Amino acid sequence: MKLTLLLLVVIGQAFGQSTELPYAQIPDYPKQYSATAVAARMVDALGFRYYWATEGLRAEDISFSPNKDARTTKETLTHILDLSQILVNSVNELPNDNNAALPELTFAEMRQKTLENIKSTSEKLMKSKDKELSKFKMVFKRDATIREFPFWNTLNGPLADALWHVGQVVSYRRSSGNPFNNKVNVLTGTVSK
Repeated sequence: MKLTLLLLVVIGQAFGQSTELPYAQIPDYPKQYSATAVAARMVDALGFRYYWATEGLRAEDISFSPNKDARTTKETLTHILDLSQILVNSVNELPNDNNAALPELTFAEMRQKTLENIKSTSEKLMKSKDKELSKFKMVFKRDATIREFPFWNTLNGPLADALWHVGQVVSYRRSSGNPFNNKVNVLTGTVSK
């Protein structure tokens, strides 16, 4: 198992793929308060929580569901990925096309893509000026219908929803016998040794 993992890391590095995912630790906070910095920090909080909620998930954790009417952890993670795509599309002023088919991803691919979306969203916000927030609309396109929402809805919609669902993943993994790492401090955004 360790040899296989090492081989995958070496192969990934040979093809220029990064083996480090963002948010093992929360980034330093900005020196100055601004609307964009606060929004970016909320996105970073999501990234840190998501990283640790998903770190070390086993196959039985990913397939876990508390009952037949609830989503599995994998379905919840897929939903968080979708929410992260809405976030990154919003700050890049791109529409969310409900008709677009998404490829099936492995858990590792899904985790990487979600963390990359979150990081990209935060970076875009940090580089933006406060007055630019009004440009970052959520746009949903379905067939001939287009719906737009201001950035305010991005905060109370997909961002808050993703945080909510990360909490579900933590609860589900505890229920499947693989609790959240107790060395993670979400207040300080650090992990004790």
